[in-house]
Amino acid sequence: QLVESGGGLVRTGGSLRLSCVISGYTLDYSTIGWFRQAPGKERERLSCMRGAKIFNADSVKDRFAIARDMTNFSVIYLQMNDLKPEDTGVYYCATSDFVSDTCPPLAYFGSWGQGTQVTVSS
Repeated sequence: QLVESGGGLVRTGGSLRLSCVISGYTLDYSTIGWFRQAPGKERERLSCMRGAKIFNADSVKDRFAIARDMTNFSVIYLQMNDLKPEDTGVYYCATSDFVSDTCPPLAYFGSWGQGTQVTVSS
């Protein structure tokens, strides 16, 4: 089970930290990813983590960062800084067992959370 939280309404330039609590899943060799689905658009990959390897999409790599809680390895964060109106959307975390040097395609992520809404006002 994956449960996201931390979304909300924020002004342009603001920050949010999303959390993903993962239970009932062995994460040692899994890829955990954060995704976003903006209104009327396809779901897109933002950032993935597998062990010490991290992948960030070019569109957010200077503003977003994925990290694992060092006291609870089942909690994954997405720190989002300098938010823009185009960052508005529903944010999801997901897990994949597919082994890849980069973030696997969406189709390879089998377990998803319910999503958390992020709205950035201009």
